[in-house]
Amino acid sequence: MPGNNACQPAIWLAGECAGQLAQVLEAMTGEVFSVSYAAREIREDTTQNEMLWWEQSFNVAPGAPIWVGAEGRSWQEIGNRVMRSAGVDDSDPEDIRSTYLETIRQALSGTLGILSARSGRVAACLEGSENSPPASSDACRFAFEIKAGDLALPILVFFSQPLVSVQGDIPAQAVAESRASGAPAIPDGLPGGKSGSMELLLDVELPVSVSFGRAHLPLKDVVKLTSGSIVELSRAVSEPVDVIVNNCVIARGEVVVVEGNFGIRIKQVISRQERLRTLY
Repeated sequence: MPGNNACQPAIWLAGECAGQLAQVLEAMTGEVFSVSYAAREIREDTTQNEMLWWEQSFNVAPGAPIWVGAEGRSWQEIGNRVMRSAGVDDSDPEDIRSTYLETIRQALSGTLGILSARSGRVAACLEGSENSPPASSDACRFAFEIKAGDLALPILVFFSQPLVSVQGDIPAQAVAESRASGAPAIPDGLPGGKSGSMELLLDVELPVSVSFGRAHLPLKDVVKLTSGSIVELSRAVSEPVDVIVNNCVIARGEVVVVEGNFGIRIKQVISRQERLRTLY
């Protein structure tokens, strides 16, 4: 494990990740969360001790993932709270697991958006997987603590050295503007809680798509499809279509034509609870 001095550049990244995690949890549960963090030495056996790990890679640097690990109590409690806020009380263990992982993915995506905005790089999340960090990893290791009321849940977050080094390319002007705004790009200490950099996400582009419906077909019917075949979708003609941002339904509307192009007139912006039930 690298020493504390080697992990100093990762402190800023850990702060942004903690802030994004707190914001995502609040958005998904309606509760107030704070997330503190500190760089610590973590035993190798701790990283392998029946923990659920998520490895998320990014295109900003080859071989530059973030690993997030949580023991059963932590990921189950987070997944349960999110599911309960969506009105689901008796959740299947696999649903709880996937809900927790979706929460982590959204927090990491938000962290990448801030890194992209400050570095001037076009960044995107690559496909993640359930992998623990290799024993030989020289990643910067942080212990996070998620708090809500009397609840305190520990998780581990490891930042790979190639990703940490990306911050060295952040233009000096971006750092100066951040400091002038009162939100230091690289803090001197180890603060926790919310990030004040939400405004940096406003220029980040997200894919927007429209779903007219779905269909489930046996493979034997799929291979019979030819030009002119009709596939019946699950949505009636009179029903509104879904507007999807970042794999999440955020609104529904009706199809219109604007100067020869298709468009969507928004009729309904759906609630946070319903968004959780419609994750694609």
